[in-house]
Amino acid sequence: MQGFNMGRYVPPELEGTTSANRLNKKRAPGALRNDGTQTVRFEMPFAVWCHTCKPHAIIGQGVRFNAEKKKLGYYYSTPIWAFKLKHAACGGFLEIKTDPKETAYVVVAGGKARDYGEGKDVVREGEDGRPILTPQERERRREDAFAALEGKAEEKEAVRDNAKRIEELYRSRERDWEDPGNVNRKLRQSFRRERKLRKREEDATESLKERIGTDINILPETELDAQRAKLVSFENRGSSSRVLGSSRDSSPFFRTPARSGERTSSPKVKAGSSKKSESKKDLLRRQLVSSTRAAMNPFG
Repeated sequence: MQGFNMGRYVPPELEGTTSANRLNKKRAPGALRNDGTQTVRFEMPFAVWCHTCKPHAIIGQGVRFNAEKKKLGYYYSTPIWAFKLKHAACGGFLEIKTDPKETAYVVVAGGKARDYGEGKDVVREGEDGRPILTPQERERRREDAFAALEGKAEEKEAVRDNAKRIEELYRSRERDWEDPGNVNRKLRQSFRRERKLRKREEDATESLKERIGTDINILPETELDAQRAKLVSFENRGSSSRVLGSSRDSSPFFRTPARSGERTSSPKVKAGSSKKSESKKDLLRRQLVSSTRAAMNPFG
């Protein structure tokens, strides 16, 4: 809206020639004054009792104020800041400063930090015969506490073993890949050998499927297949030219009990309509049963 700048009114005839703060003799928030102070937004770091209020009222943690900030000095190279703020409920002022040595805030005027208590089991130095420690003794005990916390004998041993194992892995990797060309050559040779082996297995599988006349996928041979194959023996009548399904096939070495209504007959294929109606799968099954000696009937 024309005539307004940063929340303060500026007449139209002075628009663009001066600022609203200068016209109203106000300083912008955060601007550093000649005395070294500035106004900042301050958030209460902890709950504080306001002593100006009657009775004393508590200001909760996180409540925000416009505070006057100024530098009080230095702790070594770290500045010490003081924040003076006004409690709107009573009009009283509180002053809080930083304590770089203890990394904390301290209420120095107008109130007191809320005491949450340390518990009944806390024993301070000098109470119940507990010795008062010098700064050197306190530092030594603190280091001992950290040492006891960080490492037990077993944990240190495990850490050393793990570090040794990691170093061995790094050395092994550097040794194996010292000559990348040689490593790649060995990997290619291994891949070619495996590829040829897979090709021979695929060719053998396709040849077997052509011999038995089936399109069923044949799974790779397993150890269980080898064990079961040892339980099977094939008929040998001294003729190497015996053909599966020929007229010289003998009766099976084992017989399955005939079902009701089913006629037990020779596995030989009859001419005529029965030969046409019988599938290749049934023919193969009958011939395997008639020519195989097994511990049990695999089709029963």
